[in-house]
Amino acid sequence: MSTGFQNLQSDLADGFVPFPDDRAEEYRRAGYWAGRPLESLLLDAAQQRPDHPAVVDVDESLSYAELVRRADAAAAAIAGLGIRPGDRVLLQLPNSVRFAVAFFGLLRAGAVPVMCLPGHRTAELGHFADVSGAVAMVIPDEVGGFDYREMAAQLTADRPGLRHVIVDGDAGPYTSWTALVDGGGAPPERAPVDTSLPALLLVSGGTTGLPKLIPRTHDDYVYTAVSSAQACHVSADDVYLVALPAGHNFPLACPGMLGAMTVGATTVFTADPSPEAAFALIDKHKVTVTGLVNALGKLWAQACEWEPVLPTSLRLVQVGGSRMSPEEARFILDRLTPGLSQIFGMAEGMLNFTRPGDPVDVVVHTQGRPVSPHDEMRVVDENGDEVAPGDEGELLVRGPYTLNGYYRADEANARSFSPDGFYRTGDRVRIFADGPLAGNVEVTGRIKDVIHRGGETVSATDLEDHLLTHPGIYSAAAVALPDDYLGEKICAAVVFRGKPLTLAELNAFLDERGASTHARPDVLVPMPSLPLTAVGKVDKKKIMAQLTA
Repeated sequence: MSTGFQNLQSDLADGFVPFPDDRAEEYRRAGYWAGRPLESLLLDAAQQRPDHPAVVDVDESLSYAELVRRADAAAAAIAGLGIRPGDRVLLQLPNSVRFAVAFFGLLRAGAVPVMCLPGHRTAELGHFADVSGAVAMVIPDEVGGFDYREMAAQLTADRPGLRHVIVDGDAGPYTSWTALVDGGGAPPERAPVDTSLPALLLVSGGTTGLPKLIPRTHDDYVYTAVSSAQACHVSADDVYLVALPAGHNFPLACPGMLGAMTVGATTVFTADPSPEAAFALIDKHKVTVTGLVNALGKLWAQACEWEPVLPTSLRLVQVGGSRMSPEEARFILDRLTPGLSQIFGMAEGMLNFTRPGDPVDVVVHTQGRPVSPHDEMRVVDENGDEVAPGDEGELLVRGPYTLNGYYRADEANARSFSPDGFYRTGDRVRIFADGPLAGNVEVTGRIKDVIHRGGETVSATDLEDHLLTHPGIYSAAAVALPDDYLGEKICAAVVFRGKPLTLAELNAFLDERGASTHARPDVLVPMPSLPLTAVGKVDKKKIMAQLTA
């Protein structure tokens, strides 16, 4: 390996917390880690099924062989810009075939995609660029009236290290994605991939402050895709629909696009998950598997009452993202699909699924059981002591695909991990100890101060920090209120210094601040003061009790 390549790998490794040697060796012996680069999922599928459709959207379709050629052309062009192996690149494209081409093009060039979501704005993108040291970003021109090029101008103005802006569509003053890919050639020659290093950086839902970056190695992410596909019984005959933002861990690898590729199945992308659009696409392409947040699953189930085209080809619908009641699960089972799978997981790694063929009681009353036999779970009380079997407590986890530390986040890591390397999930659970539900997990609540809105995890602290910068706000608390469609909606309880703002004015201010679109309040409640606990902290339980009384 050349000295230059070693230096690049060293830069990538700076701030990355690797798996301990003893556990890494254990996972290799067990066969979970096979030393496969992440892009091998595409290359192996292309060898086995070159002419089979790999990725499809409303505008185009690429076979596996065609996807490899397009990704290789992208990789050559990316390398031609001077983007080197180990460099981080912000990837923020909507659901489309071009997302897949860009994702694999970056991997083939040896770059590390930072998986941004369409709703992220300058506050989040700037944070991701600063923490990761990103040298480039890949964005659309304009979506839903938002001009991503203007955001790029703000981000690059004071970040000389963010050297390249690649735009899918009208590039304006930036580099055109289409011209770049059309002018590409063979992928660059590079040294063998160290599969123990990060292949990509996912973003956390955010529990305190801005979202953190989650390093997922080639070894652990290949295992995630393979084991998820196996747990969901995905076969080469399946067609997977990406209905959630493709940069999410859920539709990317649980099993998602990458899981579909482990068996050479087809992935269909949609940027419109409404029942009308999605049902038509499911019918056209005979989609068999998809993953939805709970609110969208309920909406699809309701829409089966009035939509003229029904998703009859679906054999398995995964639902997750927030706590689901047994009544909600039965509603989806009865109306949408008999093949329901509840999922409780996190971008940090740990995944629990209910499986095809599980008894109905398991499917409706639990969020399943771990994907890996080597997933280790502890349920502890507020003192960190393990609770009795079947009792509730906070879930701590570690295993062959759960991170050992956020990327370049020493303070967060000190809070988030136990001394022996267990990740503190912040979720309150119980693991059934006996009876027909034994071994399955039930999520009963949460400990971390977050709001689960429509499948997005919103940091209450981060939103409060944004709100408190407004000169007219004296104090503020962000709390979750129940909602039939979103699961939870965001309520801002605010004490104003003078005349109260309207909700529209408040959200316009957050827009100017560059706050993420999914972190805007749905409800604004002016209050004369915020109730406090005995130790002087804002009493959010009392606020929620007042608002839901």
